[in-house]
Amino acid sequence: MSETAADRLSEIWARIAAAEKEAHRSPGSVELVAVSKTFDAQDIRPVIEAGQNVFGENRVQEAQGKWPALKADYPDVELHLIGPLQSNKTKDAVELFDAIHSIDREKIARAVKDEMDKQAKRLRLFIQVNTGEEPQKAGVMPGEVDDFVNFCRNDLGLAIEGLMAIPPFDEAPGPHFALLQKMADRNGLLGLSMGMSGDFETAISFGATHVRVGSAIFGARPPLR
Repeated sequence: MSETAADRLSEIWARIAAAEKEAHRSPGSVELVAVSKTFDAQDIRPVIEAGQNVFGENRVQEAQGKWPALKADYPDVELHLIGPLQSNKTKDAVELFDAIHSIDREKIARAVKDEMDKQAKRLRLFIQVNTGEEPQKAGVMPGEVDDFVNFCRNDLGLAIEGLMAIPPFDEAPGPHFALLQKMADRNGLLGLSMGMSGDFETAISFGATHVRVGSAIFGARPPLR
C-alpha cells in the first residue's frame, strides 16, 4: 500500500520530536508549518484530518482560491503567508492569513500596519532576512536588520514575533541559521522561522521555532498552472 500524506506527516512529527530531544529542547517547542502551495483543497483536507492545523502558502491569489472554504470547514486551522507580499495584495493577505513571515521593507510594513488597523485584526509577523545577501532573493540585508526591527517596533508599533530566512540552496544552512539566531537574540525576538524539508532538523538544533515543510509531507509538487 502506498504511503499517504497522513503517513508522511506522522513521520515528520516524529522527526521533529527527535530533533527537539537531541537539541535538549522542550517537546512541542517547534511548530510545523505544512507548506501546501500548489496543492489543491482535496490534497490538503486529509492532512488537516490527520491533525495538522498550521499551513503555509506562498501566494495570496492562490491561497484565495482554496483556503476560505477550508477555513470555514476547519476554523481552528492557521494560515501563514511564507512568500513575498506585494503591496497591492496586502488587504487580501490580512483578511485571509493569520501570520506573515515575509515582512521585508518599509512599504510592506506600513501597508500591513494600515490594513491590520482597518480590519481590527492582529497577525503574527516575521521579518524576512536575506542571510546570503542574494540579489535575486527578498529579505532585509543582515546589516540592516536591527534598524528595520526598530522601525517596525518604534515607528509603526508593530509586534514583531521573529525572523525568517531561506539559506542559499548551494550553501550549508547551519551558518545561516546561526546568523539568524544571533540577530533574533540581540533584538529580543523569540521566533525563528527557518528550516525546510531538507534541513529542518539542523534548523531545530539552531533554535527554530517554526519549520516550513512541504514536499516531505505532500510529495512531489504538481507543475505550476
